[in-house]
Amino acid sequence: MPRPRPVRAAALLSAALLALTTASCNGDGGNRGEDPADTANASTTQKLDWKPCPPPSRSEGGEAAGSPPGREWECATMRAPLDYARPGGETIGIAMIRARATDPARRIGSLVFNFGGPGGSGITTLPAFSDDYRTLRTRYDLVSFDPRGVGRSNGVTCMSDKELDAYYASDATPATRDEEKALVERIERYAAGCRKRSGKILPYVGTSNAARDLDLMRQVLGDDKLHYFGVSYGTELGAVYAHLFPKKVGRALLDAVVDPASDPVQSALAQAGGFQLALGNYMTACVRTSDNCPTEPQVTGLLDRLDKRPVPGGGGRDLTQSLATSGIAQALYSRDFWDYLTEGVEDAENNDGKILLALGDAMNGRGQDGRYSSLQASLTAITCADFAQRYTAAEVEKKVAEFRKVSPVFGDFMAWSLLQCTGWPVKGEWRTPDVSAKGSAPVLVVGNTGDPATPYEGARKMVQELGPGVGVEMTYRGEGHGAYDSGNACVKSTVDAYLLEGTVPGPNKVCS
Repeated sequence: MPRPRPVRAAALLSAALLALTTASCNGDGGNRGEDPADTANASTTQKLDWKPCPPPSRSEGGEAAGSPPGREWECATMRAPLDYARPGGETIGIAMIRARATDPARRIGSLVFNFGGPGGSGITTLPAFSDDYRTLRTRYDLVSFDPRGVGRSNGVTCMSDKELDAYYASDATPATRDEEKALVERIERYAAGCRKRSGKILPYVGTSNAARDLDLMRQVLGDDKLHYFGVSYGTELGAVYAHLFPKKVGRALLDAVVDPASDPVQSALAQAGGFQLALGNYMTACVRTSDNCPTEPQVTGLLDRLDKRPVPGGGGRDLTQSLATSGIAQALYSRDFWDYLTEGVEDAENNDGKILLALGDAMNGRGQDGRYSSLQASLTAITCADFAQRYTAAEVEKKVAEFRKVSPVFGDFMAWSLLQCTGWPVKGEWRTPDVSAKGSAPVLVVGNTGDPATPYEGARKMVQELGPGVGVEMTYRGEGHGAYDSGNACVKSTVDAYLLEGTVPGPNKVCS
């Protein structure tokens, strides 16, 4: 089941790509929790011990995630019930980070960020890109966290780094019965590894529990309402929070919106179409500035050849079809990486896979040191804890033609990814999440017409599902995954006015 990746994952590639190109059982999540006491009894009275932040952990990407944040950043660990059905039982540590408001006299409260994934580390992402939120910081403490099962918050692990290298390089689009059987066996081994290494927390990493963590966080931070900035999967988390705690919603932004009404098949089909649209937009823009732009037949031809004969990717590793497909998709998350995509495809056709391999590694959470963060393991664990659907290879095989029609480039890859939860040791909570939020304050929902990972139509569906008078739709006519960080002045000024002054834009506002 493909899910949106963190909006900022591609940006973390800059240094590595520049070097290459210049050198060549969920805890009762179904009921609302209007009363703060429902969240975590005595846990609500805990005092956070804020201290200077340590360097990023291995599960957050280690050295690849950058240096420790500057002195303005503080870190702490919040204790939350592992199982909210047993609030007095075992706890789990939720790692948090913050930078205090620069204009304390006008401080509104805390603004809590989730950058998506599921599986993205807020501890590393927020300080790395805090300049984008400098205006918001004037009146808010900027706060983010590693959700349960992510990074420092008991990040899920499933295999060794060497095993993961082989896993992500393996054929993900079987063409024969033998290849199909091998794919299923690999996925089942992966699930068994997750159970062996992280089985204790797997029943408790779903979105409903993360939403309850948000409400506990709100209370521990001393805020009467939760002010929230959710990106990609973070929009789903924010919407589930609004469903569980509608009266505790303050000012909430949902950017790069997940369609809450789609089941995994519908979501994967829409995402395949979104990446195909983004690829077409990239190719159209490319020919205006370059004479070596790839065509769709070139890309599909390259992937077909890599399926039979990988090319060297540097460091003793090969660029396979699976890694190249991931790399191409990763490059479509931001216009900033379109030039690298052009060069990466051309290089791969000339037997040099380094650029596409670096992009594919970013999608899979692999650092330059060869170590993997918890990104993809956490993504799988949260997805499979959320969704109850479990597909068989025979069911997927019947859908491949439909996926291929939607996307000649990404269709097969996205279809077979529906096997992600095959053999998973934990049952999923829902078939689609309930995000109805009657009684909530207005929630600003921003959709991007060129978004590859969370197609534009999801924003309208989110507004409908939140219910009358809650979701406020806004459109950005642009490219890339997300709107606020696109650099568009209209989007930024509208969102800032909402978050800082409470000014809700008129219905169906459009920025381009």
